Amino acid sequence: MTDQTVETLSPRAILEKLVSFPTVSKDTNIPLIDWVSDYLSSHGVENFRHDHHKGEPKQGLFAHVGPAIEGGVVLSGHTDVVPVEGQAWDTDPFVLTEKDGKLYGRGSTDMKGFDALAIWAMVEAHKKGISRPLQLALSYDEEVGCTGAAPLIKDMARLPKASSVIVGEPTMLEPVSGHKGGMQIGVHVKGYEIHSSLQKYGVSAIHWAATFIEWINQENERIWATEPPEMHKLFNPPWSNMHVGTIQGGTAHNITAKDCFFKVSIRLMPGADVDGWKKLLADKAAELTAKMQDIHEHAGITLTFGDYHLPPFAPQPGNNVAEELVRQVTGANGAHYVSYGTEASHFQLAGYDCVVCGPGDIAVAHQPNEYLEISQLEAGETFMRKLLEELS
Repeated sequence: MTDQTVETLSPRAILEKLVSFPTVSKDTNIPLIDWVSDYLSSHGVENFRHDHHKGEPKQGLFAHVGPAIEGGVVLSGHTDVVPVEGQAWDTDPFVLTEKDGKLYGRGSTDMKGFDALAIWAMVEAHKKGISRPLQLALSYDEEVGCTGAAPLIKDMARLPKASSVIVGEPTMLEPVSGHKGGMQIGVHVKGYEIHSSLQKYGVSAIHWAATFIEWINQENERIWATEPPEMHKLFNPPWSNMHVGTIQGGTAHNITAKDCFFKVSIRLMPGADVDGWKKLLADKAAELTAKMQDIHEHAGITLTFGDYHLPPFAPQPGNNVAEELVRQVTGANGAHYVSYGTEASHFQLAGYDCVVCGPGDIAVAHQPNEYLEISQLEAGETFMRKLLEELS
């Protein structure tokens, strides 16, 4: 088929299709990629698939429209979403449902709304013709540490390099100039099992994990009591912090726990000393291990670094082409910095100039009854039309 004989979908129709694919990070996203690739190809848009860098059944996709020259714009989005298990939804999370001016569905805001707009814009750019290239980058595994972005960006080297990247995370279409980074450390607390009536002679992995986590609480309180540098005051909150989101361990209520596992996530301010944070955690683990081994020689705490590390995204002096482009398109002049992380970090590391700007409110992302306001989708379409005018 050619682009004259195939139906051209609206951003809303594309969003409805994208939401229908349950692309939770633990599952495959290939049916969604199949659909996007077929849709773009049917309109004559050249696109490429990128296989998961660790061989999992997932794919990324990137595409190019316009002349084969450098200096274009990349529209960057991710295809995975967070789980819905344990959340009380009023509608089917994988059926886009309109109520009271809002479109409900998992990923509607984070970030299939932007993905839909970007796919629509690629087709429009191809139909109308543009003098500067427009590219699309759809990744996987963003919700589990932005781990799919770097290999996708490396694969995109086959395309002429763009000068600007717009990462479409939800910002209510306000340009965001910087965000915190992230790091995750795996923690294995190894205890010594014994009947709980003889607890004094055993080592409870759970109890010692609680001691470690309470130290994390105290460290956060200490950090929050300090005066942040002026640049950090642009963020809310203006400090780095540590957090434990889940914990597993133990065998039975009457046995001291042999093992306990959790992960420490750290939100890092720009300029944070990554090695210093690692040493802080390692020193505390060593201190607690010594005390545990006073009770039993095989007890202790092991840290695993390298689960993921997302560098902070910070403005680069004299290199803000992407931000200037978005400000020209939106008319926005305010300075915005956020505490959540995005794939802008990896694009910036690869030498791209970046800005974060997309429809929707981050406050509803990951929540039950996640929604995108119809007005934001419409504003996003206006944004894309103006961008295409700039590229023309």
